[in-house]
Amino acid sequence: MMRAFSLSRKDTVLIADDFVAFRWFVRLKLQEQGFQTVVEASDGLEAVAKAADLQPDLVLLDIAMPALNGIDAAAQIRSLAPQSKILFVSQSTDPDIVKSALREGAAGYVRKSEVNRELLPAIEAVLGGDTFVGAGFRPA
Repeated sequence: MMRAFSLSRKDTVLIADDFVAFRWFVRLKLQEQGFQTVVEASDGLEAVAKAADLQPDLVLLDIAMPALNGIDAAAQIRSLAPQSKILFVSQSTDPDIVKSALREGAAGYVRKSEVNRELLPAIEAVLGGDTFVGAGFRPA
């Protein structure tokens, strides 16, 4: 059973997705759980720049973004903000993309269609040092 997040949560979260309504939804969900610092980026290059500047605890990355895709952004973020945990939140259901994301150092992968059910458990797992791969994925 997942424990509730503390309302004094100090973790900094960067949400990188080109769809503004999705960023807004995730931001609201995180703020309802007590996350105090939630920053947004609309493309991969902006995500890399903000991650380098802010050194967030957690980066939520989409795969398909303009300017720089999420996989390539993750590689740069791992280099520029090595303590940041990366959790992919994407529409892609391709197992090869999931494997590639995890090879780039991501600590987790959640399909956007499962966000309501899996996002908070995934965040808790990733921030706790574990790996989270959403339902239906079995990367080798």
